[in-house]
Amino acid sequence: MSRPTYLTIDLSALRHNFDRVRAAAPKRLIIAMVKANAYGHGITRVAEALPEADAFGVASLEEGVILREAGITQTIVLMEGIFDAEELVLADKFGFSLLIHHLPHVEILEKMNFGAKGFSIWLKINTGMHRLGFAPNDINDIYQRLSLLPAIKKPIGLMTHFATADQIDSEQTASQIKLFSLITKNFAGPKSLANSAGILAWPESHGDWVRPGLMLYGASPFSGRHGGDEHLRPVMTLWSRLIAITSVKKNGKIGYGATWSAPEDMLVGVVGVGYGDGYPQFAKNGTPVLVNGVLCPLVGRVSMDMLTVDLRSLTHAEVGDKVILWGEGLPVEKVACCANTSPYEILTRMTPRPKVEVSSK
Repeated sequence: MSRPTYLTIDLSALRHNFDRVRAAAPKRLIIAMVKANAYGHGITRVAEALPEADAFGVASLEEGVILREAGITQTIVLMEGIFDAEELVLADKFGFSLLIHHLPHVEILEKMNFGAKGFSIWLKINTGMHRLGFAPNDINDIYQRLSLLPAIKKPIGLMTHFATADQIDSEQTASQIKLFSLITKNFAGPKSLANSAGILAWPESHGDWVRPGLMLYGASPFSGRHGGDEHLRPVMTLWSRLIAITSVKKNGKIGYGATWSAPEDMLVGVVGVGYGDGYPQFAKNGTPVLVNGVLCPLVGRVSMDMLTVDLRSLTHAEVGDKVILWGEGLPVEKVACCANTSPYEILTRMTPRPKVEVSSK
């Protein structure tokens, strides 16, 4: 029997979460974010499962090409734009939409000559994130320069990104929304502001297009909350099985570094999953693990291929019992909190090693 480590991807949950976006932001067009291999869920399978999406957002030309070669026909937006002039040729070939966020992008477009097909573009405005985007005082000039280019389809889209939308009472988010509205009020193009947190908590930010990412995959963008709190369902479940049960005497040390001692004579379960599969190496003692539906705490350091759990609450456990690391019945947000990280990092760090099962129930 092969190593029992699996990722179950529930496409019905994905579609449920997409419908949740529709309900939260009715009548808006949707750019479904599938960058980073669709947050670890498989870029092609996610895109194929969302035919209702109006567009897909990717981080690179390479990700966009994967989708086109898989037969995806919807709009594909390069969310970081292009990285050199050669990529512009390929972007034209595959019909990608471009994010224009700094002056070299404009200069490349001005120097190159394209046919009648042309580009749809989004002009990125820095309203306070201070990462990508043109300063507010530069927008009129940049917009006019882009408007003069025959290769640019009109109207030009206008986009910004929130820094603190996951903080529901954020004054900065309110300021970003107000500034974006002020800058763009005289421009006719479509507008896009809202990420997952914006969709759920800032309805005034919905604009014309929304850009769900984390919420599509069933996790909450808000600290201290779980996907279920937002009426979302987990799409990914990482699970394995008990591959051994070990009797440990009181004061026996568990795992590398001998960082955990048994408080009494007890049973410890060994699970066939580790950081080589994508489980966070630095998850703390006490991180919840679901063994046969019973919460059991992680004990000792996570190894590359295994981790160990306290079985005192499950005295009748047997080798072969199913162990859920996160997903159905155990929110990934809880694991992320115990590992001092975020569900974004947990989901996107998955390695190719776990066997993938796809469910459409």
